[in-house]
Amino acid sequence: MMSITETTTSGLSRRIADTFISQCNEHGEHEYVMERWAYVPGMLLMAVARAGVQHGESEYLSFMQRHMDSFIGEDGSIRTYSLEEYNLDQINQGKNLFYLYRQTGEARYAEAAHLLAAQLIGQPRTSEGGFWHKKVYPFQMWLDGLYMASPFLAEYGAVFQRPELIDEAARQLLLIERRTRDPRTGLLYHGWDESKEQEWADSSTGLSSHFWSRAMGWYAMAAVDCLEHFPVTHPQRGTIIGIFQRMCGALLEVQDQETGLWYQVLDQAGRKGNYLEATGSCMFVYAMAKALRLRYLEPSFKEAMLKGYGGILTHLVTEDEQGVHLHQICHGAGLSKDRNGSYDYYISEAIVSDAPMGVAPLLLASLEVEKYLDGQ
Repeated sequence: MMSITETTTSGLSRRIADTFISQCNEHGEHEYVMERWAYVPGMLLMAVARAGVQHGESEYLSFMQRHMDSFIGEDGSIRTYSLEEYNLDQINQGKNLFYLYRQTGEARYAEAAHLLAAQLIGQPRTSEGGFWHKKVYPFQMWLDGLYMASPFLAEYGAVFQRPELIDEAARQLLLIERRTRDPRTGLLYHGWDESKEQEWADSSTGLSSHFWSRAMGWYAMAAVDCLEHFPVTHPQRGTIIGIFQRMCGALLEVQDQETGLWYQVLDQAGRKGNYLEATGSCMFVYAMAKALRLRYLEPSFKEAMLKGYGGILTHLVTEDEQGVHLHQICHGAGLSKDRNGSYDYYISEAIVSDAPMGVAPLLLASLEVEKYLDGQ
């Protein structure tokens, strides 16, 4: 297996991006990405575009623009998107609009961003102002939603001079952390139902019952991606950096010492059916590497971050003539009538290889680790 030094110097991030692009048809279109405006295709496009910026590869950037342009109308309308769904997942792909607007100055990209911002301004909320995850999930906040919407909102506020929307992004990050944090472990529960009506919600606290690695991964990435757009004088900036470091400390307590990876259900190491899961592990490495680079985290976290990345390369990544492959990806998990948030539920979801849900965080993590090590 490859070591971190071998991999970073030989450009694993390039090979991951090349693997994904090689799956396009003769028209340069990736069928999965073309299908609909959604959060996973959006994250993949963003990861490939970041690889384009970092490596100076115009092919990667045109890949992102070509696929985004298949959705964005001349008037800024978005194919397959409906504002009235009030679904936070539908915001994520909009993060790519800011780069396109800066590069081209085309009004349609700004108009599409205004449309998505309008959804968030009118998003249904809890009594304290927390965004519902979706209109169909009343009074529920999920950690996933923080990644989908808050970095978009923070960047939108910075690009279009709407500082109150940066304030809103900060408010959402702080509110869900306060509501979902377990004081004993410092870990965050997957979801919170203010109404306490859902089958998965504790009748006294409204919290779901487990710490799902990907859910905390979404939150960790959300925090570092938001902070990048906060002015240094923002009154909540230091608090968010502080709770992020506190959370990373809690993650180190449940990091598998042998492999450096994290379990699907974070605090249940050794329990039957639990496994070392790819997406959460990649997301934690990404967030820590970026936070180390930007000095949100103390240097003492470097060893754990590199151990995590080394574990991903050693235990979860393989490479062959088809390219780079990622294994042990939880196909998907959520909270609903059929998805009751129990331990047995989280370990019962399909475990797959090469799903875009995992490939995108792997590419993001590799880019950040490479950038961090290059700056050392």
